[in-house]
Amino acid sequence: MLQINLTDALGLRQLASVALVGAGGKTSAMFRLARAWDQAVFLAASAHLAHDQLDLAERVFTLRQPADLPAFEGGIPPGYTLFCGPVLAGKMRVSGLDESCLTHLRQLAGYHAVPLLIEADGSRRLPLKAPAEHEPPIPPFADAVLVCAGLSALGQPLAEATVFRAERFAALSGLAMGDPITPAALAAVLLHPEGGLKNIPAGARRVALLNQAATPALHAAAAEIAPQLLRQYACVLTAELNGPGPDLPLALHSLHRPAAGIVLAAGGSSRLGRPKQLLDWQGEPLVRRAARAALDGGLEPLVVVLGAHAEQIAPALDGLPVTIAHCPDWQAGQSASLKTGLRAAMLEKPDLGSAMFLLCDQPFVGPDMVRALADLHAQTLATAAAPFVGTRRANPVLFDRALFPALLALQGDAGGRQILAGHEIAALPWSDARILLDIDTQEDYIHSIAI
Repeated sequence: MLQINLTDALGLRQLASVALVGAGGKTSAMFRLARAWDQAVFLAASAHLAHDQLDLAERVFTLRQPADLPAFEGGIPPGYTLFCGPVLAGKMRVSGLDESCLTHLRQLAGYHAVPLLIEADGSRRLPLKAPAEHEPPIPPFADAVLVCAGLSALGQPLAEATVFRAERFAALSGLAMGDPITPAALAAVLLHPEGGLKNIPAGARRVALLNQAATPALHAAAAEIAPQLLRQYACVLTAELNGPGPDLPLALHSLHRPAAGIVLAAGGSSRLGRPKQLLDWQGEPLVRRAARAALDGGLEPLVVVLGAHAEQIAPALDGLPVTIAHCPDWQAGQSASLKTGLRAAMLEKPDLGSAMFLLCDQPFVGPDMVRALADLHAQTLATAAAPFVGTRRANPVLFDRALFPALLALQGDAGGRQILAGHEIAALPWSDARILLDIDTQEDYIHSIAI
């Protein structure tokens, strides 16, 4: 279980206004985030809020117009201050604030340097929802949007008892009413411009919360969904936020962030006498096999570093979604290739959470191992993760972004091994000793084919 500050983990600490949408735990997430800031926090709703949820805040102000905002001349009181609209006639709900009230509230929060968290969607307390035409009412000034989904709905029939606006969810996911809700269907809705991505302001940080992850099966489902969501979201948190109260259980299971793949293929193959990157392995060149293992394992972006024989090797990657990074000083040592690949990956995706370095001459490293290493890092947030055969560490190695400065400072023939000493390495036990084999000579190549 992760021991992290929720706000810092999601990259929200420096942001002024965060909107929460979706279903399956928005209110719990809002109060958990507020507590993680450890300071006075403003809370608001642009959608309807259940009347009993008002009791969760230290104080509540009802706003009908911007003039109703308190002046706070004596300073902002500690704790959570909730702003909402009046009680709806005949209902146990309060109305949300209109854009004018929210805009003035944001100005007040900015003046006092107070974070503003906004519940910007309603879901009738169901685990999943799809937005209607007028939803969600996300204010245009939101710096970040946290999109929530309750995993407890997975495997359940698609129906109004489980999903708010179930017919709309069906249209976005491709399911029929009554079909079991699958991880693929949930991912499709969360990635749909009329689903999870709807009305998110341009430039706002997108964060996904896969809540209600109460069983190992749901953890596995979240691990399946998360790499897909990272195409559009900055990070994906899997958690159990069992209510907003301080005494209720809080479990953070995994934090998935973009993981780059970097295939090191710049060497001159001096001992083999020809480019080993192009050796045939089960019908494809070794360099293409390594790239496909990284892609099929969910790494994105993928950078392939070329140096010697680059013009011959590059065509072997045709048709794959890879970035080719040329390392002109490849002969200076492995550090040059490492730095070339990492810089290219960071340029393509500045908010990388980690980078995994793969060698093109290890054909027994497949997508299952790549995916398992990325999942292990998401569950531990260790500074590095690597497979181990017994007590022997193997490749590939995944480095957390905390080690990027050290990698970029390497010189000469030093590789990542040099900076691992003294750092926590999450170990992935691996029983297939063939991953230890690398191909440097003709004898190695013949042996690798035979085993």
